[in-house]
Amino acid sequence: MGISRRDFLRLSACSTMGAGLAAKLRSFEVMNALAASTTGYQALVCVFLTGGNDANNMVVPFDTAGYASYKKARTVLALPQSSLKPIANGAYAVHGRLPFLASLYDSGQAALLFNVGTLVAPISQATLNTAALPANLFSHSDQQHEWQTDSPGESSRYGWGGRVADAVASYNAGSNFPTVLSVNGNAAFGTGLASFPESIDPGYIEGLGGFRNSIQQQASEAAMSTMTTLDSGVSLVQATSAMYGNSLKNNAELSAALASATPLKTVFPTSWIGQQLGQIAQVMNVRQTLGLQRQIFFCSLDGFDTHSAELTTHYALYGYLNAAFQAFYEATQEMGIANNVTTFTHSDFARTMKPNSNGGSDHAWGSHHWVFGGAVQGGANYGTFPNLELGGPDDNGGEGRWIPTTAVTQYAATLAQWFGVPQSSMATVFPNLANFPQANLGFMG
Repeated sequence: MGISRRDFLRLSACSTMGAGLAAKLRSFEVMNALAASTTGYQALVCVFLTGGNDANNMVVPFDTAGYASYKKARTVLALPQSSLKPIANGAYAVHGRLPFLASLYDSGQAALLFNVGTLVAPISQATLNTAALPANLFSHSDQQHEWQTDSPGESSRYGWGGRVADAVASYNAGSNFPTVLSVNGNAAFGTGLASFPESIDPGYIEGLGGFRNSIQQQASEAAMSTMTTLDSGVSLVQATSAMYGNSLKNNAELSAALASATPLKTVFPTSWIGQQLGQIAQVMNVRQTLGLQRQIFFCSLDGFDTHSAELTTHYALYGYLNAAFQAFYEATQEMGIANNVTTFTHSDFARTMKPNSNGGSDHAWGSHHWVFGGAVQGGANYGTFPNLELGGPDDNGGEGRWIPTTAVTQYAATLAQWFGVPQSSMATVFPNLANFPQANLGFMG
């Protein structure tokens, strides 16, 4: 029996890091051993809306003039004003399938970030032809990678989540369990210079070692054995074997912790995003057993590449997202850590304000994003909402591709500072941060 493409890629990712990774892991162990102990739990949860979420229909101007401008530009994709859920002072509304996020916003536990995108430095319509731009702006794979690594205009294998994990390693001194955990496959987001994420499949903790059953285990072990012979260098074999062993140890440690824990009472929806966030909550529930003061998680919801049937697709996806977010937030309340967990969205890019001919929209740039949790300075908007005029001052190309006014760098750096990254490490974690006038957007307490 062969292994799946997903498991093959997972195993490949382990082996290709080679001797350099083994050395970095040893450095990480030394760093943990020497670090001073610190207290206070905090977690970051990245929810990636894969495919390019059309935030133009997620957040809509609700005042008379603003809605009229929106409706004129959106035409067949414009949502009826009566279907929207107004928030705060009524200047804006959110998609009607996001009532829980609207309620969190109104209670001060959620915030909206306007017009965020990949940027090397601040840019405007006047400087588009002369400024340094992110690489391959409208490419799914490139923009997903740049959002996760915060490396616009260049290629990097290190994610900003992984670099943050490196910078806060002292908080988890004494724990052998990884700081970063993905519940939806390998992601660049969590790979650091000295730390490496683990990946599990919701409902299959065995997936941490790459296996769901004995047959797959045998096949995977055979694949691993073959892969270790592809290079004659002893260092590659040693590094691969070390990573393989570490995954099995992590698997055993997590399985034992979960088996001994009191199950959460919160019921999660059966949707894929619900399962992922439910698994994250279970791991958070055993944080003390694992000896972790800091945790970073990655999950994702697919389906946002809405070149057609956008209205019906959004209706379903936002329903899944809203229900999963509600269950997850309630779980953090049940565990008493709602003020210690911050959940935030990422996505490839937004979509054009102007519809295409198939009832959908095409790839764009600047987008809006949610951040929620007890530490969020919520009930407020951060950044600048774009002018919705097609061909207007914020448009790149005449179809409603908004030029970002807030950078992913600033967004991530604000989260990182709350998470405990020292000021002295910020320039290392975010090399482009000095290019922007505001290093902290103020949405975290």
